[in-house]
Amino acid sequence: MEKDRKKFKREFKDKIYAWVLNLLKFIEDLPKDSISRILGNQLIRSGTSILANYIEAHFSNSQKDFAHYFRIALRSANESKVWLTLLKDMKRGKEETIDCLLKELQEIAAILASSLITIKNK
Repeated sequence: MEKDRKKFKREFKDKIYAWVLNLLKFIEDLPKDSISRILGNQLIRSGTSILANYIEAHFSNSQKDFAHYFRIALRSANESKVWLTLLKDMKRGKEETIDCLLKELQEIAAILASSLITIKNK
């Protein structure tokens, strides 16, 4: 069971990392207007924060700190959904790419939220 947990953690970290790479490629291809630039910058901060806080959680010294970093990662995921949805609704970037990013992000956020519930119940 411990082996499965370690495998899941590694795969989840890899999933977030791949999502961030795809996000950065998407942002790089946004139109070069001021709105896309501003929203893209916000999205870089919130999107990369998911990965950074997930990794930081695994180096925390207590269960409380662990949960704290997961909450930040989840908040960053929710913020990223806002920026992606705004870009989609403003017709910035390819809609199918944004939809794919949003779908993956929803899965990441659901896992983070589920993990927080599990932590809270311990």
